[in-house]
Amino acid sequence: MSAKYPPLTCKDVKRILKALGFEPRQRKGTSHEQWVRKDPENIYKVTVDCPKAPFSQDLISSMATQAGVSKKEFYAALNK
Repeated sequence: MSAKYPPLTCKDVKRILKALGFEPRQRKGTSHEQWVRKDPENIYKVTVDCPKAPFSQDLISSMATQAGVSKKEFYAALNK
């Protein structure tokens, strides 16, 4: 575990995604949540599986990539 990049809870990830402009999609009977952000050139979709929280660094990196930001930017959004 790194002090720079501590594990994130589901609540943390949802707060980050909201700060980055994402909105949740309606759930369809699965534990996975889909968060979406549209801009003029791209549509970004992040999959969040809350039962896997606290999330591993690999999953956090994957969610940051899906969101179109670096891991550093992803963590920075937690404090917005």
